[in-house]
Amino acid sequence: MENFNQIFSLMAEEDGFTLDPLILESGVINIVGLIVIVVTTAKDSIGAMLRERNKTISENVKDAENRLNEAENRLNDAQKQLNQANVVISKIKSDTLKTKKLMLEADANEAKNDLKFRFERAMLVFTSKERQIFYEIKEQITSLVMTRTVKRVKETFAQEKPTAKLINNTIRTLELPS
Repeated sequence: MENFNQIFSLMAEEDGFTLDPLILESGVINIVGLIVIVVTTAKDSIGAMLRERNKTISENVKDAENRLNEAENRLNDAQKQLNQANVVISKIKSDTLKTKKLMLEADANEAKNDLKFRFERAMLVFTSKERQIFYEIKEQITSLVMTRTVKRVKETFAQEKPTAKLINNTIRTLELPS
């Protein structure tokens, strides 16, 4: 210990590093001793606390990993459902377009049939009117011819003498060859 004191004395004389040669009075040993006593005495309780803390942290990490896995599974399920929903939406859109096309074709066919029916009906009405007009014209012509014929007959028979002569001459000529 004397050597130890001499080392510190020499250092103190060189005005460099100075340390109190009385270690017990400086309190360094007291502090180290106190730390050793606290660590040895509280070793079990600090160890238990640290183990409990370690266990809690491990459980929290495992729970977080489980929740992460569960969230990933739910995400995968949601993505599958989204894909299925997109497939269903595509099918619905396709079916809607097909139905729309069929309805438009049906409407077009119905309109076409309606126009065909109306055209045929118009043609029947036109043909009927044409016949009616034809018969009316025929009746007017017949009536006109009859009127003119009656007029000519009256004119011809208004002169009874030449007609009577003609009839008598005809009758005589027919009687002669007998």
